[in-house]
Amino acid sequence: MPEKQKVILYKTASTAQFPEDFQTRFHTHIYCQSGSVKFIFNGQQYQSKKGEFIFWLAGFKVSDLSFSKNFKATMLFVDRDLLTTNLPSANASIDSVIHSKENPILHPDKEDKDKILKNFQLLYDKSQETNHRFYEEMLRLQMQLFLLEMWHIFEDELDRRKRSLQSGTLYERFLSLVQEHCLKEREVQFYSDKLNITPKYLNYICKVNTRITASEWIQRNAKERIILLLQNKNLNISEIADEMDFSSRSFFTRYVKKLLGVTPKEYRERI
Repeated sequence: MPEKQKVILYKTASTAQFPEDFQTRFHTHIYCQSGSVKFIFNGQQYQSKKGEFIFWLAGFKVSDLSFSKNFKATMLFVDRDLLTTNLPSANASIDSVIHSKENPILHPDKEDKDKILKNFQLLYDKSQETNHRFYEEMLRLQMQLFLLEMWHIFEDELDRRKRSLQSGTLYERFLSLVQEHCLKEREVQFYSDKLNITPKYLNYICKVNTRITASEWIQRNAKERIILLLQNKNLNISEIADEMDFSSRSFFTRYVKKLLGVTPKEYRERI
């Protein structure tokens, strides 16, 4: 494998054909065709079987990989810089990152499965046309199309998950609402109103389930999204403050310092 290859595709991998540096250099996409694979991701154990799709972001730790004897899969590895420098939408990318961190296995229907495999091939094919006069521009556009198609599938999965949570416990519904709205809604009252309960009772529910208050859950989720926004240097700090509905950049700066211990500018200088 050439050292600088940006996209790697294995169509029928029967063994663990992973680049040595896949966890740091590549975003990993796996469509399981037969058998199963077990792994630990983000501190939790998972098992994926035939017909399921796995997505691991570069930089996230994956360990204890094990494969059944009849395991076969189509696997796509995408250079992390190629992907992160060509995001067509900051908001959609944040939703995708948060979703994949919490749900690394997707359950596509037949139509989505066909889209996934087609997109794997299209991106790989474009990455191989290195003699094309407009190679960089062409690959950038294909990367963006790939992301938009994958995000569409992620959104379908999110919609299914939201529908299943509508009949879940108040705590589960609260977490779902936080994941959906915490970028702009950071007050407990907003979520208690959505659930038709008091803020005090919502805090009680959260503490019974996790010993963490509703406000802390909101801050944790907001913190994750702020970090992702600050890592996207295509957005300036004022644009991020506007995106999160802060009335001024100074209010945003104080909020970030409270969550991260540093100002947005200081955080960016460190990355």
